[in-house]
Amino acid sequence: MTLDPSAYRDLVRRALQEDIGRGDLTTQALVESGVRGRGLLVMQSPGIVAGLDVAAEAFRQLDDHVVVTRMRHDGDWCGAGETIAECFGEARALLTAERTALNFLQRLSGIATLTYRFVEASQGRITILDTRKTTPLLRELEKHAVRVGGGTNHRMRLDASVLIKDNHVHLAGGVAEAVSRARARLGDRPVEVEIESLDDLDAALDAGASTVLLDNMETADIREAVRLCRGRARTEISGGVSLARLPELSATGADFVSIGALTHSAPAADISFEIHRA
Repeated sequence: MTLDPSAYRDLVRRALQEDIGRGDLTTQALVESGVRGRGLLVMQSPGIVAGLDVAAEAFRQLDDHVVVTRMRHDGDWCGAGETIAECFGEARALLTAERTALNFLQRLSGIATLTYRFVEASQGRITILDTRKTTPLLRELEKHAVRVGGGTNHRMRLDASVLIKDNHVHLAGGVAEAVSRARARLGDRPVEVEIESLDDLDAALDAGASTVLLDNMETADIREAVRLCRGRARTEISGGVSLARLPELSATGADFVSIGALTHSAPAADISFEIHRA
């Protein structure tokens, strides 16, 4: 589970520029040029690591001779107090890049850890999907973190697949009309449509929906929808999904559950950077 450097190299450059401005006044005043440093990235709370390559890139952009040794890798579960990577390089560069490296690493590890907890709670009975509710410009990184945590990516972009949401339905004039229009214009491409009640389910199925998105529905209605869709369309649950409710939803027989919270509400992992003279 690696990321192409082209996905993050420019992001890291811009993040460093944002943080440094015209220069790191504190580090330049206190740390002599040429001093070598040894920095440790340490997990302070248990969780899944994600984003080590991105963090390493932050150090590397300020010191192209830095040596980053990984003790752990993306996808590893780490306990509190474990060292996940060691950095040897120019001390000024390590100090100046510290916050940018941690911002990426903590954000992505938090997403991976939350995803892992949802996957564990599902007990393998339903596929955990992410959504497009990602931080602008960080989607590829955040969806990487979902994969690292054991989840499955839904659409990366709008051009990836057809998903008819409630506003599309409103503008098209109804579920049946929306699905029929998509079928007519897009040929044999799979068509997913969101429904909010069982009243729209027959219309979606009769119009040829490939997947039905069951949005904010009660568990009993989800079970009934799954029964009616069996052999005709796949089912995806969305809305109101929590860790506490997931075992109940997993038992409905639905194929997928999409969870925006994986990327928009994951708490950052607690990771520290400890630096000393080398």
